[in-house]
Amino acid sequence: MSNAATINTLQTHLSELKTLQSTLSLIQWDMQVMMPPAGAQGRGEEISLLTKLIHERLTDPKLGDLLDELSNTSDLNEQLAHGVHNMVLARNRATKLPTELVRNIADAESEGFNAWQIAKKEDDFAAFAPYLERHVSLAREKAARIDANANAYDVLLEEFEPGARVEKITPMFQRLGAELKVLIDKCRGGTAPQGLAGSFNIDGQIALSNAILPALGYDLNAGRLDTSSHPFSVGIHPGDCRITTRFEPTDLLAGLGATIHEAGHAMYEQGLPLDGKNAGWGDAASYGMHESQSRFWENFIGGSHAFAQWLAPLANQHLPGHNFTTDKLFGAANAVNPDLIRVYADEVTYNLHIIIRYELELSLISGRLCVPDLPDAWRERYQHHLGITPPDNAHGVLQDVHWSGGAFGYFPTYTIGNLYAASIGAHLTATMPTLWEDVAQGQFGTILQWLRTNIHSKGHSADAAQIVCDAVGERDHVADLMDHLWGRQGALYNVKKA
Repeated sequence: MSNAATINTLQTHLSELKTLQSTLSLIQWDMQVMMPPAGAQGRGEEISLLTKLIHERLTDPKLGDLLDELSNTSDLNEQLAHGVHNMVLARNRATKLPTELVRNIADAESEGFNAWQIAKKEDDFAAFAPYLERHVSLAREKAARIDANANAYDVLLEEFEPGARVEKITPMFQRLGAELKVLIDKCRGGTAPQGLAGSFNIDGQIALSNAILPALGYDLNAGRLDTSSHPFSVGIHPGDCRITTRFEPTDLLAGLGATIHEAGHAMYEQGLPLDGKNAGWGDAASYGMHESQSRFWENFIGGSHAFAQWLAPLANQHLPGHNFTTDKLFGAANAVNPDLIRVYADEVTYNLHIIIRYELELSLISGRLCVPDLPDAWRERYQHHLGITPPDNAHGVLQDVHWSGGAFGYFPTYTIGNLYAASIGAHLTATMPTLWEDVAQGQFGTILQWLRTNIHSKGHSADAAQIVCDAVGERDHVADLMDHLWGRQGALYNVKKA
């Protein structure tokens, strides 16, 4: 078979695989947004079957033959060559997992999500513990089957952040955590900015979000905004990238921040290369890269003084009677206030929430920590890192949805994304002279176009770390993030780095 014929056959196979994956994404979105409670059992069966079909499609020997043939070809372009590489790695992982294990993992995910929802509502960790123990056991088995000689957590991490390793992440997180604690301690001694008090009409918040989204560049013809208990985004297709948020009547910036955050994810999905969709390189480069886009828009842009300048009259239009000003919005958006809940954490303390989860995951997967001891370990880590202790498990170990689906290795990608976003922001500040003037006027097109050209359109044509390096050059991501935080929150609190 000629290269052209082999590539066409591969693309047909991958097109069918992507359709199955898109269908799974759609019904998972529906499960969290629209599905009635009584649909849980049937939805679990649907997810299990689709997961089985995807696994069978990925492990099909015919796909292996196609990838083998193209892997031994030297005249593929760089993008397609990396796409083949991506598919070889994905298929190798999948072929090492028995179908029964794949189905067990899918069943555990569906059952765990529903058990978590009830346990969180009732503050009952003991009721959720058996489901979490099953997830830990399945994660260990999965890692052992993929590569019994590797660090189990590295194997799990590879699924979310290709190329990342514990030996690199741990010292980086330790350095970041130590530097963050210095800034937090100094901010505790400074004068906190005034918050936004009052009640904010939910309909007005929805209208404000719907006004901001298209201005940022989120195409509502290729997406939609809904509400859910845990804000998320899903890229079903570049033409169907949906987001959800959660509005709080007494916390305007919680809903607004979540909307901008999820829009960053969705705009990345909307900008992915269509020509790579069925060629193995058209997906997001990594979860960390995905998070870099959401946090760039939410924090670097959305938390800026220039953005507050643009936002103030818009907020007054949709939420009259509050007299929003630039300084009030900027101060409230950048207050440093150690909190128990990750999704409500400010930009300075957020990464400590992730470092805590990373440390606990490592201990769970290695066996150094048992599931029944997790709530106590959680409280100890929060006291150590943030100086606060949750009053109950609903505000502690049960607060996140991730472990209900067995997503071990996911949490560190949030901080990896923050680090990438900081370097992207530092590069744009140095190379885009009108950056903040544009933001203050609500002109975001130049920023989005840079991201489209340098990040989005690259898809997974290289690993995320390489794509970022190609875009901004060799940079110290921890230094970039800390410089950003000292320059914004440090200045706001009138504290300086020693």
